[in-house]
Amino acid sequence: MRSPLMRGAAALAGLTLLVTGCSSNAAPSASSPASDEKITLTVATFNEFGYDDLFAEYTKLHPNITITPKKAATSNEARENYFSKLAAGSGLSDIEAIEVDWLPDVMQTSDKLMDLTGDDVKGRWLDWKAGAATTADGKLVGFGTDIGPEGVCYRADLFKKAGLPTDRAEVAKLLGTTWADYFNVGKQFVAKSNGVAWFDSADAIMQGQINQLPNAFSSSDTEEVLIPMDQNQPVKDMYTSILKASVDDKLSAHLQQWQPDWTNAFQKGKFATMLCPGWMLGVIEGNAKGVEGWDIANTFPGGGGNWGGSYLTVPAQGAHQQAARDLAAWLTAPDQQIKAFKAKGTFPSQVEALNSPDLLGVTNKFFNDAPTGQILADRAKAVTVNPYKGPQYFAVRQVLSDAMNRVDVTKKQTAEVSWAQAVKEFGALS
Repeated sequence: MRSPLMRGAAALAGLTLLVTGCSSNAAPSASSPASDEKITLTVATFNEFGYDDLFAEYTKLHPNITITPKKAATSNEARENYFSKLAAGSGLSDIEAIEVDWLPDVMQTSDKLMDLTGDDVKGRWLDWKAGAATTADGKLVGFGTDIGPEGVCYRADLFKKAGLPTDRAEVAKLLGTTWADYFNVGKQFVAKSNGVAWFDSADAIMQGQINQLPNAFSSSDTEEVLIPMDQNQPVKDMYTSILKASVDDKLSAHLQQWQPDWTNAFQKGKFATMLCPGWMLGVIEGNAKGVEGWDIANTFPGGGGNWGGSYLTVPAQGAHQQAARDLAAWLTAPDQQIKAFKAKGTFPSQVEALNSPDLLGVTNKFFNDAPTGQILADRAKAVTVNPYKGPQYFAVRQVLSDAMNRVDVTKKQTAEVSWAQAVKEFGALS
């Protein structure tokens, strides 16, 4: 199938900006606006953005502004809300958060968003982060919030019970450098774990591996050309090996991320490790409140990986576009993004923030005082692939996710039968 392509992000070489300061990305003034008109701004996010305290800070600085947050439970829920209200022509929030996996869909209707370009934000973000939200004619329609460099989060107490090392440096060495290494340690763990699984979700492992492919589902030519699923050998090999580890080797807790069983499993100690982008730290802490033993290792199977990251957009249908842009610019300024990281682990995408000792010195009490600022900065530097995500990415990824979950979670199908169904569902996308 062919579909129009919005050009994707620039090469990940933009990460070299981590070592380059930039004076043009200082935060805009937080002084009160010239107008004293009392207005309410709605801000739609999902999962955890770390904005609760920032909203309170902003309204203190701007007494005439009231902020009404609207937080969806999942990215999928936010996506459905965004496109249904976009089609209706009304109902969107003044600021809408967009997740990177459905950003290509958003870019197809970028004319429905405010152009956020301005000298106050010039040079603020890593090139590839800003590039993904920039139209072919140079309009910036999304302010980058976080990126998702990944480590491996683990339960040190469960490792100890299984006779494995617990120190994060030793764990990083233990986990090795490849996915095979990670799975092999998992086999050692489950042999002595009394029923505790190695990881939470097969589909989460698939997400980690997909993010290491430059072109998982399609070409990145002028027109996106989808790779037929029955001919996509790299993805089929991942599918097969992950489900073997999950089902045959009994490494999976057979959970679907973001569902109630998954959320509750944190309190019950159902699994010992999970792939861990920065934004997941806040999710784990929230779900595992009162649970001791979580830590994070400075490593990731297969090298490096970036999972997720988001943007703030200002829909053109909003009644207070300039005020919304001002708030979005403030929320995505380096100082505020460091505060959000400290609150919920959303790792900044701003050049100035990534150079800040205030960021690199961050530790996380819940994760055994791990130096999460430095660890995630190291993980960001380890990323060598910036996956191409065209307009059909989200739909194809959903087909693959459903296929994984039919085998790992509901156990209604074998891997072979579920793959055959996925091939048919892929064909329906044409």
